[in-house]
Amino acid sequence: MNPAARMLLANKSWVQEKLSQDPGYFQRFAPGQSPEFLWIGCSDSRIPPNEITVTSAGELFIHRNIANLVIADDLNVQSVLQYAVLVLQVPHVIVCGHHGCGGVRAAMSRETSGPLDTWLDNIRAVGERHADELAAITDEGERWDRLVELNVRAQIEQLANSEVIRTAWARGPRPRLHGWVYGLDDGVLRELVTVERPVAGD
Repeated sequence: MNPAARMLLANKSWVQEKLSQDPGYFQRFAPGQSPEFLWIGCSDSRIPPNEITVTSAGELFIHRNIANLVIADDLNVQSVLQYAVLVLQVPHVIVCGHHGCGGVRAAMSRETSGPLDTWLDNIRAVGERHADELAAITDEGERWDRLVELNVRAQIEQLANSEVIRTAWARGPRPRLHGWVYGLDDGVLRELVTVERPVAGD
């Protein structure tokens, strides 16, 4: 059996299992959604957001791309952000990077081409802003991990300065922004930074 057909068969088994446990499972989700979190993460296949956060269907509104970037002129991520924050009114936005990120590694190597190379320029810009700090880290693996973390922080800054988040904050305290990093080698999520709506006068 080919892998795609196997997935379709597995889906049928999953549906039957869900219905045997809860006959109304799918009908409850059909009318709409009200997720608590927007998750902006890396496309890496080793990081299943619902699994690592122990969340169920309906709790995470998910956007994924190479190296979890929030780019101002990327219509995809900006559309997701607009819908999640201004329509669904999620109270939390999470940017989650991960140590061992291939996108960050590729940005450091400068050996890419085509659309990916253009995309990774955004990470290179983060590296250039922190060039002295990164250059002082002699271990290559530690330097890689540090750029992953700096990249997450940079995306939180991008979010805080975005039109969507500024509009939401003009209306009230939501959302809170969270920058996390996931450890591929231990499965642990770690908080790097949390940003809330600035207090008037700050």
